[in-house]
Amino acid sequence: MVQLKSHSEIEQMRKAGAIVGQILHELQDLVKPGVTTFDLDLYAMTRTKEMGAKPAFKGYQGFPSTLCVSVNEEVVHGIPNKKRILKDGDIVGVDFGVILDGWYGDSAKTYPVGKVSAEATQLLEVTEKSLFLGIAEALPGKNLFDIGASIQKYVESFGYSVVREFVGHGIGRSLHEDPQVPNFGVRGKGMILKPGMVIAIEPMINAGKPEVKILSDGWTAITADKKLSAHFEHTIAITENGNEILTKV
Repeated sequence: MVQLKSHSEIEQMRKAGAIVGQILHELQDLVKPGVTTFDLDLYAMTRTKEMGAKPAFKGYQGFPSTLCVSVNEEVVHGIPNKKRILKDGDIVGVDFGVILDGWYGDSAKTYPVGKVSAEATQLLEVTEKSLFLGIAEALPGKNLFDIGASIQKYVESFGYSVVREFVGHGIGRSLHEDPQVPNFGVRGKGMILKPGMVIAIEPMINAGKPEVKILSDGWTAITADKKLSAHFEHTIAITENGNEILTKV
């Protein structure tokens, strides 16, 4: 059941989202050749505590880290470690959430590491734009699947594909609430969006085919064809007048 949030509850989620957005913004300056994915995780954990929040992912269904850090062909849920050193030309997706006073915020961004290829640059640009095209559909009175239809049409026009196994979600006092928010679909289908709904929209876009597989760690999802993947996400509140991004800087 979808849980509608009051104005005061959205205000609490705005505070959680602001922490997520700020730390993701700060991480941008740390993402460079020679840095390990563990370094990024340690920074995020430290800053989360400094800002009075708790990591949302650490311990969630057994996940061991503050960040999900996914490099190149890794789609989502990469586990940070000291041996994974970023190198020039990589792209690195960072998914991050916090809990503040019982409310969750969740966002993701894929960063270029040093100088990346034209192919990687275009994938990042298209995936990020697809997120904002999806957000533009998240309006009261629209259908839920309008969001994914917009994302899917745009990215497929570039020959990219939308991951099916992982989707966006409602969010509030739990990290994952109803409804599921797919990044694909048929316009005009799905529930009617209402003021008070808070959702995380998160396109995961592959340069090649949509299929993914899970590595032996039980978490890391990679593209089955080993081609690049990008991931961007914002937490969105649907309001009487439109929507608001709660995880922006």
